[in-house]
Amino acid sequence: MAEAVDVLFVNPGDRRQIYQSLGDEFSAIEPPVFAGLFATYVRRKGASAAIIDVPALAISAEKCAEMAVQDFKPRLVVIVVYGFQPSASTQNMSSAGKIAREIKKLDPTVKVMMTGTHPAALPERTMRDESVDFVCDLEGPATIFKTLEAIRAQGVGYDRVASLWWREDGKIAKPKSAEPLITDLDGEMPGIAWDLLPMDRYRAHNWHCFDHIQERSPYASIHTSLGCPYKCSFCCINAPFGKSSYRMWSPETVIKEIDHLVERYGVKNIKFVDEMFVLNKRHVLGLCDLLAKRDYKVNIWAYARVDTVQDQFLDALKGAGINWLCLGIESASDHVRDGALKKYGNDDIIDVVRRIQKSGIYVLGNYIFGLPDDTIDRMQQTLDLATELNCEFANFYSAMAYPGSALYRMATESDMALPAEWHQFSQHSYDALPLANRHCSSDEILRFRDRAWSEYFTNPKYLAMIAAKFGPDVVAHLERLAKVTLTRRYLDRAAA
Repeated sequence: MAEAVDVLFVNPGDRRQIYQSLGDEFSAIEPPVFAGLFATYVRRKGASAAIIDVPALAISAEKCAEMAVQDFKPRLVVIVVYGFQPSASTQNMSSAGKIAREIKKLDPTVKVMMTGTHPAALPERTMRDESVDFVCDLEGPATIFKTLEAIRAQGVGYDRVASLWWREDGKIAKPKSAEPLITDLDGEMPGIAWDLLPMDRYRAHNWHCFDHIQERSPYASIHTSLGCPYKCSFCCINAPFGKSSYRMWSPETVIKEIDHLVERYGVKNIKFVDEMFVLNKRHVLGLCDLLAKRDYKVNIWAYARVDTVQDQFLDALKGAGINWLCLGIESASDHVRDGALKKYGNDDIIDVVRRIQKSGIYVLGNYIFGLPDDTIDRMQQTLDLATELNCEFANFYSAMAYPGSALYRMATESDMALPAEWHQFSQHSYDALPLANRHCSSDEILRFRDRAWSEYFTNPKYLAMIAAKFGPDVVAHLERLAKVTLTRRYLDRAAA
């Protein structure tokens, strides 16, 4: 008989539901960084841990529950609901909820917790709606371990666990205090428990590997910092932290993890998951210096803001193997950007993109259609800006009122229509339902987004640039990508 695992971490997700057919070839398959960090934390406290990565293993909720109950016999199951970009937690709740139900169906005595961005944003609703015993409404690691200790004590002490929601006498009990954020990241969570993950299953984003399109694996994503000091209206990243914050691992700790990934697993492609990597000068340059001293030839991408990219960073980033920077450009309209709390102009955007590209670093531009002051004309201006910038890759999003964001608070206070199912928050799902505004309906916004995506990736100017920089294999890859048509409910309504 297998020995019981103290904490089983489950990474939920349904690639087909979230990405449709894009999940077959084009999307990344990313390791669950928070589940891996939390596993490290509880192990360092003396507990045993395991991880089931549902999307990486491509298994059903039913199979996940069977593995959890029969193979691991856990004292506590923690379903860690994060996304692979900062605001993509909610879309995984449909999968998370089904996994919890299936576990309880097989064995009602198994204790189940949910943690992550969405549960932290809506803890009481998560307790009410899902088949869980606990919800952690802040960061997670300490609350998880203290809950395990209370389970070991046969349920004595739940009321003393900070940030823990639980059930008592059939009622939902609220936490009496908040768990402080971890200050010693190096000492308490110095990296991900890679040995618990199916490392052969992960692959990088397609664009991340335009320099070597056939070598997207092995792949890893890591944090070098947690949180974000900014307060963009559409972002919910700080929900698990309770406030805008920014904490860093030391460059020395980060480089040890990269050493391990390269030397143990042969990883070349790495994502820095940080919402804002290019920010703190000492942190960025310190890590870049350590990377430059190694002969790894790694291929790294990271997030930056238009107003944080300084010339002093660029040569250091390129020399460290950071070949891509992802910029939140969002909109071409100053009015719309101001509403998103981003105060810089189009000339600033163009200047920064050109300086990044001049340094030899590629740019991924992120754009959002349908923010509160957007109109059809303003969305067209954004598409025109994207076409002018001609970044090496682009993501086009529709504005979503993610729980934990200012947009969600605005939408609920104004009684605006929100998705009925959590997976409808996915940008690529059949049922995707953007937030309408006073100028545009949800269907108009999503229709514009889909048209913008098609126009960008079939634009001869873009494909000529790709051919010159990356060659015919990448052009062929993009031509296959452009032929993928997402099925959408709005299209079915229009055809009816």
